[in-house]
Amino acid sequence: MSNPQQLRYSKEHEWLSAAEDGVSTIGITEHAANALGDVVFVQLPEAGDTVTAGETCGELESTKSVSDLYAPVTGEVTEVNQDVVDDPALVNSAPYEGGWLFKVRVTDEPEDLLSADEYAAFTGE
Repeated sequence: MSNPQQLRYSKEHEWLSAAEDGVSTIGITEHAANALGDVVFVQLPEAGDTVTAGETCGELESTKSVSDLYAPVTGEVTEVNQDVVDDPALVNSAPYEGGWLFKVRVTDEPEDLLSADEYAAFTGE
């Protein structure tokens, strides 16, 4: 399993892209998608909502379980990936591409986000 080097990762298994014009894209890692199994439903924050780093902001439901989604940063949600809402399986098939979840205009970023190598060590990959 390969974690893209350009992303940063939370210990709750979310990934975060580098900000473009202050906006970062957020999704869950391949590790988390594999652990969840087949994702059948996603509940995401709505555009305009404020999310807070480390707090729940949605959930993912799979054939195995329901898992909370945590915000890796604080900010305002600017966009939600409607493709994932319509086809939750994208989270499993393309977690770093088409399976992204939402975008946030970041106002605060915790210092404990991990690099790809640190995340790999954290998950034992």
